[in-house]
Amino acid sequence: MPAPHSIPRTLLTTAISFVWLINGLCCKLLNFVPRHQQIVTRILGADHSGAATKTIGILEIFMSVWILSRIRARLCAWLQVILIAVLNTIEFSQATDLLLFGRLNAVVAALFIAVILYNEYAYPLKRRLY
Repeated sequence: MPAPHSIPRTLLTTAISFVWLINGLCCKLLNFVPRHQQIVTRILGADHSGAATKTIGILEIFMSVWILSRIRARLCAWLQVILIAVLNTIEFSQATDLLLFGRLNAVVAALFIAVILYNEYAYPLKRRLY
């Protein structure tokens, strides 16, 4: 029988992973949301924005897989926090008009960071062999 905390944690971990997957695959790689490439263009310039957006998308898909793997989960959680904080700060300062929620994106990012940290620290650690 699974531990009582394992089902909510699994659902939350899957949801967090899904956010990275959708942003990487749909928004950046498949360019279903052109605003993402516009943000990259605004920050990096037009010359390499297409390749940079696709690279970011691939890395977000890798992040999604890493989250689901639960390998070095705390490191993964803190890397997510750092990436979200840094990238949202850059986007906020350079492309606020292109953000989905404008200035409220900072609140959304802070809530996502809180969910990631809650997911990582609210449940007991299992013994790990790695």
